Amino acid sequence: MSWFEVQDLTWFQKLCIKILQCGKIPEHVAFILDGNRRYAKKLKTTVEAGHVSGFDTLSRTLDWCRHIGIKEVTVYTFSIENFKRSKEEVNELMALAKNKFEELLKEKERVKENGIRIKVIGNISLLPEDLQRLIARVDLMTAGNDRAILNIAMAYTSKEEMTHAMEEIFWGTREDLLVPSDVDDDLINQCLYTWESNHPDLLIRTSGEVRLSDFMLWQVFLILLTYSSLHQLYYI
Repeated sequence: MSWFEVQDLTWFQKLCIKILQCGKIPEHVAFILDGNRRYAKKLKTTVEAGHVSGFDTLSRTLDWCRHIGIKEVTVYTFSIENFKRSKEEVNELMALAKNKFEELLKEKERVKENGIRIKVIGNISLLPEDLQRLIARVDLMTAGNDRAILNIAMAYTSKEEMTHAMEEIFWGTREDLLVPSDVDDDLINQCLYTWESNHPDLLIRTSGEVRLSDFMLWQVFLILLTYSSLHQLYYI
């Protein structure tokens, strides 16, 4: 399935969108994608098939965000903690990510047409080198787009992000570029992986879990949290 599925909306779906747009639409929505393995178990299929199905659901979710008018979306796709899963599952996830980024490069014209900026946030050095190269190509391909932003959190945890920010600040003080009085909330924000983004207005987690799983803890200090009891997002 394409990254950006184009759906023919029913009259009822269009009505729902119009109703939503009568109120305030969040500028930035973050998603913790969860439940693929439980979904696969429920359907008695493979974990790999569950992850593929999860990506298809993500594609539909992104299209809904576009229809509604949400300008920025951040999705938590792979935590650093996920490297502790079985080697087989990690390899399957890396292969799936590689495949999807290759597909994204083939959709260059559609991405440009929709003006979508795609950024991968996290400790990218932990990912396989061939995947890192694909991520760099996607970053360059979409660098000039400014109508919508998709942030993909891979090899990410908030703890690692904040550690990285502190290391950047320490380097600045060691090189006499900063003094201790320069360190404040704004400086820390500028050193995070999300430094170009506003903080999310809404955080959604699927699967019924009600924990944040070390995701954007600095950025979501004041936010509306929504938890779905479904293993994946479904649509009317």
